[in-house]
This record gives sequence, structure tokens and C-alpha cells, in this order.
Amino acid sequence: MNPPLAPWAVDPARSRGRRHPEPPDPDRSEHQRDRERVVHSTAFRRLMYKTQVFVNHEGDLFRTRLTHSIEVAQLSRFAARTLRLNEDLAEAIALAHDLGHTPFGHAGQDALHECMAAHGGFEHNLQSLRVVDGLEQRYPGFDGLNLSFETREGILKHCSRRQAELIEAIEPGGVARRFIDGTSASLEAQLVDQADEIAYNAHDIDDGVRSGLLDPARLDGLSAFGPLRQEVLAEHPALAGQGRRLLLEVLRRMRTRQLRALVAHSAQGLADAAPADVDALRRLPPLATLPPALRAEAIELKRFLFDALYRHPQVAATNEAAREIVRELFTAYCSAPHEMPADFAEADDLRRAVADYIAGMTDRFASREYHRLTGRQPFPSSLQPALSPLR
Repeated sequence: MNPPLAPWAVDPARSRGRRHPEPPDPDRSEHQRDRERVVHSTAFRRLMYKTQVFVNHEGDLFRTRLTHSIEVAQLSRFAARTLRLNEDLAEAIALAHDLGHTPFGHAGQDALHECMAAHGGFEHNLQSLRVVDGLEQRYPGFDGLNLSFETREGILKHCSRRQAELIEAIEPGGVARRFIDGTSASLEAQLVDQADEIAYNAHDIDDGVRSGLLDPARLDGLSAFGPLRQEVLAEHPALAGQGRRLLLEVLRRMRTRQLRALVAHSAQGLADAAPADVDALRRLPPLATLPPALRAEAIELKRFLFDALYRHPQVAATNEAAREIVRELFTAYCSAPHEMPADFAEADDLRRAVADYIAGMTDRFASREYHRLTGRQPFPSSLQPALSPLR
């Protein structure tokens, strides 16, 4: 038996509802239904073959957007349960938060944003909302997944004021309103945002070392990593000769330490602010945060990953090849819309339809389309990584 929800948790029985009204389900809460709709969606399955850091062809054991989303969901669910929040809502947001990502990760997004610069731009967070609101077509009565307000609000975790005003004009008082009036998202959504960062900092280290691009010795200087490595070696000296197992144990402890600190710091913030309900919580600054010391460690770790991994020459070369694929696909489809399925080719806004089509591709499909349309190989063999022996 789960404990009762905290007063500031989102009560599934008091959801603000769906854009297209539906009768309640006798056996499932609104946010359970959201989670299941996300899991059964086409966009969710495609995450299996979408880049996290390493492109799909570079190795079978690297994280993908799907495995990342599952890791974020696990961390989010633990945090929500510990704080007596709505676990199903946290999990639904976590599983859906990357549905709008392009093939080839941020390189694909950057290229698509460049292509769409004169036509409203492209941002994967907004695209995730487009996916669940319209691009998924599974139901007879409406486009999209028709998710609840609370799940959609959590998916839209970043939004410029300009974009918020455009969404607000279509949906007054809806999911973009908080970016205009300066209020906060639900605590469940806030926790997912933090869990996302905790997950990718840890697993990007793992994937970076596995790829051979990150030297494990360089990690010892990080305040989030070095002391934990010494702690593990003090308890398990035999691991000194087992690099892979040692790394995984340090990363496990790093995730656990950060997650428990997030929960404890958030709990203290809630105790101090004592919001009466979820509406009162929304009027407060975000309360789901790491304590300052661990936040500083996370920033240091993120900067290290940018310098040592994300900007590594081999990653940069792969990303440039990926950007070229996306740019070429965009140009090709705009010039020859018939190369796309009819529902995209015949859309009123051709460029947005092209962006939607490309954003929905997996790495593998985008590479095949590039080869089909240009006759060129998408990635030179020189961009294959040399996998580390720490397997």
C-alpha cells in the first residue's frame, strides 16, 4: 500500500483534463493512461535508434534516447515515491520528454534549427509537444495521444516567451502559460528535469570511457567522481585491476548520492515553504533542486564532459557528418516533396512538414534516406570509434 499523496502532489483525480474530453477509465488513473499511451506510441519505439551521444552505427552498447528515457523514468519514480508525489505522472513525463528529438542527437537538432531559422526554428522540447499533440495518429477521434494537461506541461520544460505566446494564443491558460506569468511546473515535472541531468552525466561518462574517447584517469580530478573512486577502492581494493567494474560502481554511487541529495534538499525546501497544495507550489520558485555543493559538482562535471567528450575531435567530426545529412535531407524534401509520404508532402506548411518528417526519423532511416537521395555514404569508416577494453 502506497502512502497517501503529499498535499502539494498532483492528484490524478483532480487532473485539469485532456484537450479532447474522454470518459474516465475505471481501472487506471489519468496519468497511468498517459504513461501507457507514451509506451505504445510509434515515437517512443523510434527512440531505440536515436542518438544520445554516439550515433547508432557506432556500437550496440551505447545509450540511445530510449535507454536514457528509461533511466530517467527510474530515477524520477524513486524521487517521486520518496517525496509522496504522483509516481505515474513523473514516469509519464520522463518517458515522453525526448520524443521530439531528431536523429543524431543535438547535432541533428542544430542542423534542423538552422534549416528552419526563417520559418519558426526547431527545438526538440517543443517538438515533443507536437508529437503528443498531433503527429502521433493512433485514435479515431483525434490526432496525437491526447495526454493530460499535467503530462503535457511536464514535457514542455523549456520555452521562449515568443513560443509561449504562440502556444497561449491557441491554448489560453494552457501548458505554456507558466512561461508568461513566471509560475513553476508541478514538482513531479521539476524532479524529472533534475533526474534527466543526473542520468545523462553518469551514463555519458560510461559511454565515453567505453568508446575509448574518455581517459578514466582524467575523471579523478572531478569532485563528483574522484573521492567516490577512492572510497570504492578502500572498500574493495581488488577492483583496482577491474577497470570496468570499478567505473560502474563509482557511477552507481555518484547517481545514488546525487539522487538522495536531490530528494533531501527538495524535502527541506518543501518543509520550509509548506505550500498548501499544488497550486500554491506552482506560485513558488522551483523547489526540486540539488544542494549548492552538489550543484557545483554537477556543473564542473558537465563542463568536463563538454570539453573532453562532446567536443572531442572524433565526436565533432561525426556530428558534422550528421548535420550534413540533415541539411541535405531538408533541401531534398523541400525540392521534391513527393519523396516523402503523402500526409507530409501534401501539408499546407511544407517546411514544417519536412522538419516533422526528419525529426521523426531514426539514425538508421535518416542514413538510408541520405544514401537513397544523394548516392553518397553517410558516415566515412574513419569515424568508427575504437572501443575501450573496459567493456
